[in-house]
Amino acid sequence: MAGGKMSARQKMINLMYLVFIAMLAMNMSKEVLSAFGFMNEKLVENNISTIEKNNEAYANLDTKASEQKEKFGPLKVQADKIKTYSNDFYDYLAALKSKMLTEIEDKDDYEAMDKTDWLDTYFFKGDTYTEEGQEFLNRINNYRTNVIEVLGSDSKFVPVLNKRFSTEPVIDSETDKEVPFLKARYEGFPMVASLTNFTQMQADIRNTESDIVTNLLGGKLEEALSLNNYTGIVRLNKSAYFAGEKVTGEVVLGRYDASLVPDKVILNGKDATDAVQNGQVILNMPAGNVGEKTIKGTIFFRENGEEVPVPFESKYSVIAEPSSAVVSADKMNVVYRGLDNPISVSLPGVGANNLKVSAAGGKLTKSGAGYIIRPGSGNVATINVSAKLSSGKTVNSKATFRIKDIPAAMGSVRNQYGTVRMPKSGLANAPINAGLPDFEFDLKIQVKSFKIKVPGELTIIVNGTKLNAAAKKVLSKARRGDIINIYDIKATANGYNLKKVLPVNIELTN
Repeated sequence: MAGGKMSARQKMINLMYLVFIAMLAMNMSKEVLSAFGFMNEKLVENNISTIEKNNEAYANLDTKASEQKEKFGPLKVQADKIKTYSNDFYDYLAALKSKMLTEIEDKDDYEAMDKTDWLDTYFFKGDTYTEEGQEFLNRINNYRTNVIEVLGSDSKFVPVLNKRFSTEPVIDSETDKEVPFLKARYEGFPMVASLTNFTQMQADIRNTESDIVTNLLGGKLEEALSLNNYTGIVRLNKSAYFAGEKVTGEVVLGRYDASLVPDKVILNGKDATDAVQNGQVILNMPAGNVGEKTIKGTIFFRENGEEVPVPFESKYSVIAEPSSAVVSADKMNVVYRGLDNPISVSLPGVGANNLKVSAAGGKLTKSGAGYIIRPGSGNVATINVSAKLSSGKTVNSKATFRIKDIPAAMGSVRNQYGTVRMPKSGLANAPINAGLPDFEFDLKIQVKSFKIKVPGELTIIVNGTKLNAAAKKVLSKARRGDIINIYDIKATANGYNLKKVLPVNIELTN
């Protein structure tokens, strides 16, 4: 395409080829479009729930401000400002979404929202922004600035606001260059992606209100109505202890206040007032013998000249020291070659960070609270666990798992396996896929090639998932009732070459 002098016809062919490639690159699958739509629906539902929660918090604050004006009055003024700023920004985004979807007849048809031209025209004008695009940026910046001004620059919510409502340039992962926020997040994106983005921003607004009003401006307002609503909470450092260990932890109030010191504490029938430190009842006592134990008592306060009792109760278990670790495979007692197999490792009474875990027969990596093992070429993988108990004793254990190849996949058309009845025109345009319907793992199977056999015609090899021109030509000669055989399907699962994919047959209905 790049060498020699080309004719006008060849230049046109080359141009059409480039346009075709660009169209393929921009084309987003219907499944992805639908996924964005479903995500948007969930966000809308969550926003409704959060709004109801926020309204309850505002109502509680109104009640407290009327009862205790000096304490809660200034908080209500702040909350009202944040509510106003939040509603204004939220309603602006709602109007923007409504305007964007004006020409979409079915608002639930997310596959129809694959175009990028609406926002590209509404927000951008060449390399600059339209008035609407600049207004959108201003709305984000103003909301962030106004809320921070209400809270103060030293508020713990300032980093949260700066992150949720940032308009800073975005670093392009390919070029490592800065791209303006508006272009990086909204230019060239399908409408449904921008719709979901706007709804997520609305969720950030309501969550910001909830975080501030519930945790900062009022704390747990519903628990502050009276001392009668307080509940004593036993907070232990561990939920289970070995025989002979000390039980350590604290007894605190539901709304902790270091300055709120009880007049008297009764713990398991004995006076424990001297154990109070910074509003907490410090526990330090023998665990006792193996079995379930109860910690209970009463914390006494004075309110309006009267003694107010606040009872508390909790249970813990004393267990014998273990001699071996407990190891289990999340997907059964087999690990599959070519896949990331999740493994859970635990030792009763020992924290996960105190375990030493290794593997033989595969590569082991940490993943969240568990591990991932990717088996090697052998037939067995072994997980080795060691830990040092609080008594100083070291425990070593291991578990062995069989290594198996991924089972044979099944060829499919229109998510149907075996023999599929369909018209000839449908087969000509339908992609050939593969799957493992009853397999526990979520595999991303990609068909690379297959063979198609039409009765009485030569077998055609097809690269990719859809019939090529040669395949369509032989298919056109097939008649109603013919069985078209799709076989020798080559596919990968999560980048691993599947050893076998069962064929799929198509019985033509016309």
